[in-house]
Amino acid sequence: MFFGEFQHSIDSKGRLIVPSKFREGLGVTFVLTKGLDDCLFAYPLNEWKNFEEKLKSLPISSRDARAFVRYFFSGATECELDRQGRILLPANLREHARLEKDVVVIGVSTRVEIWSKELWDRYNSDTNMGYDAIAEKMAELGI
Repeated sequence: MFFGEFQHSIDSKGRLIVPSKFREGLGVTFVLTKGLDDCLFAYPLNEWKNFEEKLKSLPISSRDARAFVRYFFSGATECELDRQGRILLPANLREHARLEKDVVVIGVSTRVEIWSKELWDRYNSDTNMGYDAIAEKMAELGI
């Protein structure tokens, strides 16, 4: 399980140090893909396989389902940690998440998310205004 928030920087070669707290859970090789809300999602291989099975079960006849599957698979890449615990973030994924220098790496249960610090700060300030409303909706779902 992943949780916590860590501030890091991307070096001039596009590499990011994965927080040591997340390295064991992600494994030496894991899947990185485009995430929702303009961030990146990183999945350990076993969680990616679970997610992949759910995506594969979506009806191919549904335009929205096809688009959703394309979104995640077209951006997916296997990443490998180097000896310093870094990964190379592909240019297309850095562009998708608007990652330049300062990033925030957060744990979200079964996955890790990588955010531009600017977008993360904006997301938090926007969401903070609505946590009461979100909490009410979660209560309706039994949470």
